[in-house]
Amino acid sequence: MPLTYKSSGVDITKGDKLVDIIKPLAHSTFIPGVLNDIGSFGAFFGLKQLRYKDPVLVSSTDGVGTKLKIAFMLNRHDTVGIDLVAMSVNDLLTSGARPLFFLDYFATGKLSTKVAADVIRGIANGCKIAGCSLIGGETAEMPGFYGAGEYDLAGFAVGIAERKAIIDGSKVKEGDIIIGLSSSGLHSNGYSLARKLFFDIKKYNARKKIKGLDSSIGEELLKPTRIYVKSVLEIINKFQVNGMAHITGGGITENLPRILPKKKGLKAVIEKGTWPVPKIFSIIQNEGNVSEDEIYRTLNMGIGFMLVVNKADVTKILKKLNSLGEKAFVIGQIEKGRGGVKYI
Repeated sequence: MPLTYKSSGVDITKGDKLVDIIKPLAHSTFIPGVLNDIGSFGAFFGLKQLRYKDPVLVSSTDGVGTKLKIAFMLNRHDTVGIDLVAMSVNDLLTSGARPLFFLDYFATGKLSTKVAADVIRGIANGCKIAGCSLIGGETAEMPGFYGAGEYDLAGFAVGIAERKAIIDGSKVKEGDIIIGLSSSGLHSNGYSLARKLFFDIKKYNARKKIKGLDSSIGEELLKPTRIYVKSVLEIINKFQVNGMAHITGGGITENLPRILPKKKGLKAVIEKGTWPVPKIFSIIQNEGNVSEDEIYRTLNMGIGFMLVVNKADVTKILKKLNSLGEKAFVIGQIEKGRGGVKYI
């Protein structure tokens, strides 16, 4: 029998069928500026009609991490694409940038058209929530490289901002107030710790119901990352925002200091108890005997995004954020200090 690419483990026909499924999903995300269709060697996006005076492009890339293991356990693949988009566009947002377009990389050992289509359907959904276009990507079938039924994801986002309007934390000052926006759960960080606890140590089945949760442990861990783009862009268009942080790997402890201007001698003071912490975090802390320091530098603890704003604007900003569907809380302030985060 002659050797073929298909007999080696790569089915080009399946890949072609997947492209046919992807095209309408991608088309549904297109915004003004997209210049060509899916399937070209490169994706084109025009900036002229956006009418920026001094445009700066902002880029970000990220993945979903071992949260994918939960998707494999439940055989549910329609939400991790939202996570993929969220991780990059929320990072762009911290600089005040509006996401323009997104590209994905999907890699697997043996391509399942249905699974890949579900993943990309989630990516398209995430792009719609963020208001950006899915304009390209890559599907790689690599026999022998991944375990049966497994895949990996990476995402790439590009956004735009006026140079003068870039938010870089340099305007953060003593007396500023920290507003936190609620997360949907773990988002896409800390899953190595969560999986170690629930599935290695406790030996739980992913479909096990745990007291205090309104779903199985697997469904709780699979809740998609919130995308804050549309709400926060409305805020920065109406109010001065001095700094913003996306609370990802490293938790509040590691991420919030990234926006503190080092030369000003400032620290962030976070008041625990000023926002509702979802039950999943206390379950992890108690069942895993995780210390306070460790959990605050690993998980988001119910806060997925932070804004540092002028004290005089706080009431109006909170009212606006809550009217946009966010759950927003005053969770701390900026004080003089040697950097870092202090919890009280």
